[in-house]
Amino acid sequence: MTEGATRPDATTPGPARERGVVHPRPPTPADGAPKRKASNLALRLLTAALLIPPVLWIIYQGGLFVLGAVIVIALLGLNEFYQMIEQKGAEPLRGQGMAAAAALPVVMYFGAESLATVLMTAVLLAMMVVQLAKNRISEALASISGTFFGVFYVGWLLSHAVVLRNFSQVVAARWPDVAAGMHPEVGGFYLVFTISVVIGGDVGAYFAGRAYGRRKLAPRISPGKTVEGALGAVVAGTLLGIGLKAGFDFFAPDLSRHLSYAAVVPISFALTVVGMIGDLIESLLKRDAHLKDTGTLLPGTGGVLDRIDSNLIAIPVMYYVMLAYTFLTAA
Repeated sequence: MTEGATRPDATTPGPARERGVVHPRPPTPADGAPKRKASNLALRLLTAALLIPPVLWIIYQGGLFVLGAVIVIALLGLNEFYQMIEQKGAEPLRGQGMAAAAALPVVMYFGAESLATVLMTAVLLAMMVVQLAKNRISEALASISGTFFGVFYVGWLLSHAVVLRNFSQVVAARWPDVAAGMHPEVGGFYLVFTISVVIGGDVGAYFAGRAYGRRKLAPRISPGKTVEGALGAVVAGTLLGIGLKAGFDFFAPDLSRHLSYAAVVPISFALTVVGMIGDLIESLLKRDAHLKDTGTLLPGTGGVLDRIDSNLIAIPVMYYVMLAYTFLTAA
C-alpha cells in the first residue's frame, strides 16, 4: 500500500557505504523534493484497470480457476521474495520452496488446513535434510530460515484465498447444519469483500497522505506513510465495506445476508488495519534488502509482492474471523 509522494531529505547523510555502514539503508524520502509524477498514478490506475476484471472473473468462476490463479501468484511472489533473500547474500533452496508454495494451495483445495500444517512440517524437515548436503555450512541458518519463511509468508498465507473462496464447503465439513442455510457461493462474496476493502484502504491512504500527510507513521520503515494517510485508509476501507454490503444486499442478498451491518464495520476496520500492517511488513523486508520494489512486472506498482502484500495478511484474517463469526452466530 502506497501513500502520498515520498520526498527526499536534503539532510540525509552522504555515502554511508564508504564508511562501511550498509545496514539499514538511510531513509530515502523526506521533505523538500517534488511529489511523485502524475504519470506514475496513471500507470497505477491503468494496471488496476487491467487487473481487476480478470480477478473478479476468476473469483466468480471459483474452483480450479481460483486454485490456478493462487498457484501462479504465489510462485511469482515467492520468486520475488527469494530475490530479496539473494540480495542479502543468502542462497535460498528455490526448488524446494517453489514446490512447497505450489503444493500448499492444492492441499488446501483438496484437503484441509490440518493437512497443510502437516505439509509445512514436512517441508521444514526436508529443507534441513537438503541443507546437510550443501558445502557451505556458513549459509545454513540463512538458507533454511529464509526459504521456509518465504513459503510461509507467500505460499501459506496466500493459500487461504482458496479456502475463503470455498467457505461454504469448509463450513459444511465442520457444521453441516449451518451450511444447509448458506449460499454455496458465499465465499466469493467474502473474498471480493476482503480484497476490495484492502484496496479501498490503499486508495484512501494514498490520497489522504498526499493531501494531508504531515506526521510520519513509520519513518524508519516507510517514510512516505503518514498518520493522516492511515486514518484516510481506515475511513475509506470501512465506508467501502459498508457500501459493498449494501450493494450485495440489493443485487445478490443471498450472498451477503449472513454478514450483518453490525459486523461489517469492525471487520472492515480490522481488514484495513491488518492490510496496512502487511504493507509495512513488506516495506521492512524491502528496506533490509535495499530495494524500492520487489519487481517490475506491474507498471506503476512494482512487483507482484508489492501488490499482494496487504492481502497476504488480510485474507487469512478474514477467513478465521468469518469462521469464528459463523460459529458464534449459529450457536
